[in-house]
Amino acid sequence: MAKQPLLLILGTLVGLSARAQVPDTVRYTVLMAGRSAGIEKSWTTTDGSFHYYLEFNDRGRGPALTESMVLGAGGVPMLIEGTGHDYYKNSVAERFAMANGQATWQNSAERGSKPVATPAFYLSMDGAVEEQAVLARALLAAPNRTLRLLPDGEASIARVGELTVHTHGESRTVVQYAITGLDLTPTRVWLDMSGQFFAAGGSWFMVIRAGCDSVQPDLIKAQQAADSARQGILARTLAHKPSAALVFQNANLFDADSGKVRARNAVVVVGNRITAVGPDGRVAIPAGAEIVDATGKTLLPGLWDMHVHTSDDDGLLHLAAGVTSVRDMANDVDELQVRRHRWDDGSLLGPRLLMAGFLDGPGPFAGPTKVLVSTDSEARAWIDRYAAMGYVQTKVYSSIRPELVPAIVDESHKRGLRVSGHIPNGMTAEQAVRAGFDEIQHANFWFLNFGGDSVGDTRTPVRFTAVAERGALLDLGSERVRAFIRLLKERGTALDPTVNVFEGLFVARKGVVSPSYATVADRLPPQVRRGFLAGGLPVPEGMDQRYRDSFAAMLRFLKLMYDAGIPLEAGTDAFPGFAYQRELELYAQAGIPTSAVLQIATINAARIMHRDSVLGSVAPGKLADLILVEGNPAERISDVRRVVLVVKDGTVYQPAMMYRAIGVRP
Repeated sequence: MAKQPLLLILGTLVGLSARAQVPDTVRYTVLMAGRSAGIEKSWTTTDGSFHYYLEFNDRGRGPALTESMVLGAGGVPMLIEGTGHDYYKNSVAERFAMANGQATWQNSAERGSKPVATPAFYLSMDGAVEEQAVLARALLAAPNRTLRLLPDGEASIARVGELTVHTHGESRTVVQYAITGLDLTPTRVWLDMSGQFFAAGGSWFMVIRAGCDSVQPDLIKAQQAADSARQGILARTLAHKPSAALVFQNANLFDADSGKVRARNAVVVVGNRITAVGPDGRVAIPAGAEIVDATGKTLLPGLWDMHVHTSDDDGLLHLAAGVTSVRDMANDVDELQVRRHRWDDGSLLGPRLLMAGFLDGPGPFAGPTKVLVSTDSEARAWIDRYAAMGYVQTKVYSSIRPELVPAIVDESHKRGLRVSGHIPNGMTAEQAVRAGFDEIQHANFWFLNFGGDSVGDTRTPVRFTAVAERGALLDLGSERVRAFIRLLKERGTALDPTVNVFEGLFVARKGVVSPSYATVADRLPPQVRRGFLAGGLPVPEGMDQRYRDSFAAMLRFLKLMYDAGIPLEAGTDAFPGFAYQRELELYAQAGIPTSAVLQIATINAARIMHRDSVLGSVAPGKLADLILVEGNPAERISDVRRVVLVVKDGTVYQPAMMYRAIGVRP
């Protein structure tokens, strides 16, 4: 997937072609879902400075970055200079310098300085993955294996263990290290026995020594074993199974069916089922029950995030936000099966998981997946395999040839699977609905339905930029828009808008915390918070207001869909938990009544997924998925951020404890 012509052009522009001849150049492969997607290179020059180049292609997105670094005592950077462009093609010009005890830095999102009396490590806002290895070596040399980070934060390192891998008939030993302080979970990096960078990443994205691609599964297995031990401790520590009945008293109960809140109710849970619901004083309380006084709080069914791409560590964040059911819209087939079972048996913290099987076509913009199909028979075979593994849905992606869609719909419906996805390049949303799509992912495809041939190739980021540039110009009151909405209504097509994603793409600006995360950014570790300063799409000169207006138009379109009775889903495709809360806020901002937003998040999702007989509302006989919220989100939707207790399948969790366990302030 690497765009070699782009690499050669950039190499010429920044003088790479000359430097690349240095004999000690080390090459790495960028893997996405196990397939080659780009390269990273590192080399030193005669003045002792270190140089890196990173370039990869992710469906037309991806960076091309050149970086130079001078290290001082203890292996900490004294000078870093970086140029190129970032993942969304924004220009990168970054510089860090340490001189006379003063650190100064400047990049597209930050500018600052501070005195530094002890060694400290600056991490580039946009840098090579090998920076993790430079940091690892500096941490290993530091007292207590801990260093202050710049602009803020602290990192430490622990040695996890050795692994002998085999490539091309040779054996080598590599060492796994876990760095804490960069993310909510440990960052894992592999060094060889000489301390040089070998690999970093996971199954979705990994940078690994060139020629060693075949050992990626071995590295992932070792990382998962280390993660599993850590996650097992969290699961045992943070989950509480009541020994007797669990009873909520004095609760303001959200009735998902009516959308109303009923005051002063009692709810009884025995095992993993709700056994009684009714007004306080009229519900028998079992002997020895564990009582929760819910005075002043609202009790709701567990929430549903209908668009996620899970990792093992996401489960804690989902549960802490009150999300007890999720639908995974594309993932590694084998890893997802294991994760689902572990979330179900409680050995790993996580919600209930429904699975959608991903299908894309081969080509330069194919999604990061192993499931690429070119023929009817290939598509049908994968759909049959997905159905046999318990998947409930087929997700079509952008590079699927339109002529394959009828077979995909036919086979999926034969096997009882829903069909949804991106609108394949060369199709319109209207055509996809008429072909049998049960739902559409992402609100941008509503707008692209009216763009015609002038939009361009929607396998590429044009599916974002065209909507940002033109969305505000679409007449939402026109007959063609009304006709499209009528079609959706007639066919019962559901919509998965993920509007929080487009807020980040269209409205977020460099150097300002993304509005999607402004409410929570200061609760998160400093290095995580930095990521919210990165901005969204590059904004052409004079188009700033247009991009903002196009997002506002997207919210107006969303309200039109709601008013027409189109089934809506609350999905994120973004940061677990926190993005979901923002998605619900944006629905209310669009003008959807707050009680209806909560219905979308609970009973409506359960109905769409045919789980409403056991989930989606608080009623006797249903599974015990409940959340207790400070305040009343049926009146003020942002109260959904104030979850104080979560019950999933009868097991009780306290979000405050969960957040503290991963370095997030409750």
